[in-house]
Amino acid sequence: MNIILEFFVVTFKVLWAFVVAAAKWLMRPKEKSVAGQVCLITGAGSGLGRLFALEFARRRARLVLWDINTQSNEETAGMVRHIYQELAEEAVVAAQKAGHGEEEVLPHYNLQVHTYTCDVSKRENVYMTAERVRKEVGEVSVLVNNAGVVSGHHLLECPDELIERTMMVNCHAHFWTTKAFLPKMLELNHGHIVTVASSLGLFSTAGVEDYCASKFGAVGFHESLSHELKAAEKDGIKTTLVCPYLVDTGMFRGCRIRKEIEPFLPPLKPDYCVKQAMRAILTDQPMICTPRLMYMVTFMKSILPFEAVVCMYRFLGADKCMYPFIAQRKQATNNNEAKNGI
Repeated sequence: MNIILEFFVVTFKVLWAFVVAAAKWLMRPKEKSVAGQVCLITGAGSGLGRLFALEFARRRARLVLWDINTQSNEETAGMVRHIYQELAEEAVVAAQKAGHGEEEVLPHYNLQVHTYTCDVSKRENVYMTAERVRKEVGEVSVLVNNAGVVSGHHLLECPDELIERTMMVNCHAHFWTTKAFLPKMLELNHGHIVTVASSLGLFSTAGVEDYCASKFGAVGFHESLSHELKAAEKDGIKTTLVCPYLVDTGMFRGCRIRKEIEPFLPPLKPDYCVKQAMRAILTDQPMICTPRLMYMVTFMKSILPFEAVVCMYRFLGADKCMYPFIAQRKQATNNNEAKNGI
């Protein structure tokens, strides 16, 4: 095709993409069903991972929960089983009203949750656990890479081992889990890979160099994977990148921006964050930033001079927002050492 003609075709496609995006903004797309599909969530024992598990359970997905903490993972599984039981009871009541017998309904709601203790920072552990999942549960259709950690130290005070662990859990683990489950998705041309990153994977702040690096890495991995799937024309495999602002899970307890600004940009409620992410996942939205202001911050960071960005950070109190959090972590560490007689 003549390059000039092709240029006009590409221009039209780009403009049409804007039209489609605007239409989706105005008219909420229909959510797809994940009922009966195997959904694997890493870091399911607490925080956002637990809430993702409950949301997928309400949509009748079969859950596979991974976490390094066996007890908290089992607690999440107990909550999921309770939801499954409620769904089964509602189905029985609905069937009785429709004149069907209980035995005709229950098999359709025979959902199970499976728990596995897995340290996603260890490649061999991921591959071994993935093989167990394939044998005991089946092939994974929805993969939610959610597990995350934070060291809470300034760079020069942070032990190398903690830096390595942050990178392993927050970034490298995405490679291992995806390599474990993507081949079958490619074979079937069906699946969904969700990367739970952070707004700190789009722009950074002081004092959390290892965390920002790991989240930037996760974002880069996700975007490159998305392009690879498009290049392979595997349109049946969807990807969603989740980049929330500070979420009130306790992970960054103590983090503060300027007090006059904080009422307008408070930490996100975990339930709200996950519900927004679920809406994006179930409508095959490629990326979701919560709140929407994060889109503008990312755009401005891309076009403004660095010194202008620094001025904005200082005005918002975002330049040192992590310092109170790091101080609390340091105090807690000192208290533990004193308590243990170290």
